[in-house]
Amino acid sequence: MRISVSSDMDEPMARSLVAELRDRGHEVATHGALNPGDDPRWAVCSETAAREVAAGTADQAVVCCWTGTGASIAANKVPGVRAALCTDAYTADGARRWNDANVLALSLRLTSEPLLKEILDAWFAAEAGEDPEDRENVAHVERLDLGRNAP
Repeated sequence: MRISVSSDMDEPMARSLVAELRDRGHEVATHGALNPGDDPRWAVCSETAAREVAAGTADQAVVCCWTGTGASIAANKVPGVRAALCTDAYTADGARRWNDANVLALSLRLTSEPLLKEILDAWFAAEAGEDPEDRENVAHVERLDLGRNAP
């Protein structure tokens, strides 16, 4: 799987994330502070990673900033992206299963290396569920991207 990774800071957790993804056999494209010469601002590098998912040049993305909040907000502004800020494995599983999330947002501050592995295990083990209500919610979000849902 090709995974686009962004971080606004070159922190040990971000480097561990890239190494862990590569150890799991994924092709990793890095952005922001992880790629010298890139714009490291969280809004910019998160958008870049998210756009790769929306364009289909990456299967998924992981976006990081100090809290993970800004990275998730920026990624979610890209049509076709469903970014989820996950601070534990249960949330990661639910984000994939119920929300069909295609971008994982992580906090550089809160995510330890053992927790990172648990989150990634859950993220990659889960798939989008087939529950009709969940599928309709995802379809509703997709229509929001197209500006087709009236209040």
